[in-house]
Amino acid sequence: MIDSKNDYVIAVKNNQKELLAKIEEKTRTDKPVSSVTDVETISGRRTTRTVEVYRKCQEIDTGWKGVKTFIKVTRSGTRGGEPYQSKVYYISSKEAEAQLFAQGIRGHWRVENQLHWVKDVVLKEDNLPIHQNNAATNFSVIRNIILNILRWFGYTSITQAQRFLSNDLLGILELLRE
Repeated sequence: MIDSKNDYVIAVKNNQKELLAKIEEKTRTDKPVSSVTDVETISGRRTTRTVEVYRKCQEIDTGWKGVKTFIKVTRSGTRGGEPYQSKVYYISSKEAEAQLFAQGIRGHWRVENQLHWVKDVVLKEDNLPIHQNNAATNFSVIRNIILNILRWFGYTSITQAQRFLSNDLLGILELLRE
């Protein structure tokens, strides 16, 4: 990626425990070079996101080519009336202000929420007992087509669309004919 003059932002998760621990320690002891906080209220839920950018120090071997910054994203708010806080750490080959990283990371989550969350939570894709040949892939493609059709026709809530169309075969056929 670096050789092709592109940059990356990659989440550091528990599968890289040693690197994650080093980044967590650095963000506890060092001061960020840039930070930004965003507060958002949607459907009565208030979410606060703080993005902090830290310079990579030479002592930390990331195992990744071209790492220049560490990014810490802290999210807090309430879900179902219960408070929560989560922290996610990233490495990046780019030196930039926190605002730019915040926009990019938030944009990624928007895509995640629009497609993967709907498929996982609403359509329960991860719980389906489909394991034969390409069946899981084929059904996933069909679900993507259905989601796109529903969004094309203005359904912003897939759950609502399911309720509305579940007993309306003629309505479903009408969507397919359009």
